[in-house]
Amino acid sequence: MTEVRFYHLQRTDLTGALPKLLEKVLQAGQRALVRTVSDARVADLDRLLWTYEPASFLPHGTPETGFAERQPVYVTAGREVPNGAGVLILVDGVAPDQDVGQFARCCLMFDGRDEAAVADARGHWKRLKETGHMLSYWQQGDQGGWRQRA
Repeated sequence: MTEVRFYHLQRTDLTGALPKLLEKVLQAGQRALVRTVSDARVADLDRLLWTYEPASFLPHGTPETGFAERQPVYVTAGREVPNGAGVLILVDGVAPDQDVGQFARCCLMFDGRDEAAVADARGHWKRLKETGHMLSYWQQGDQGGWRQRA
């Protein structure tokens, strides 16, 4: 079964947390697929990953950039997985579905300041637990780092 990690954003928003998580995925020698809600949001995340730090960027691609199979990080609003990613990162309220099982790890990032997002995450937790996935819950600390909670 897939390892599913729930990332409860509390100190930073997605734009601060996603690049750091992707850096860790790449440092581990893995590939990631980031799934979001719309093509407009793909464009937003594309800009973010190029500019989140003045001295660096995260190598990535989108359906618009081409060479999808070569991209260590692929950002999409679709269902395709052209880069052979082992890590699926769901953002902006995208729900995990049946294809979660094709990944080694799924990271579901949700905004802890949004009551609807928290309620959705609880529902996803319950459903994924019932289907036998290995679940863990990660919460941001005061400095923005992640701590696993029981």
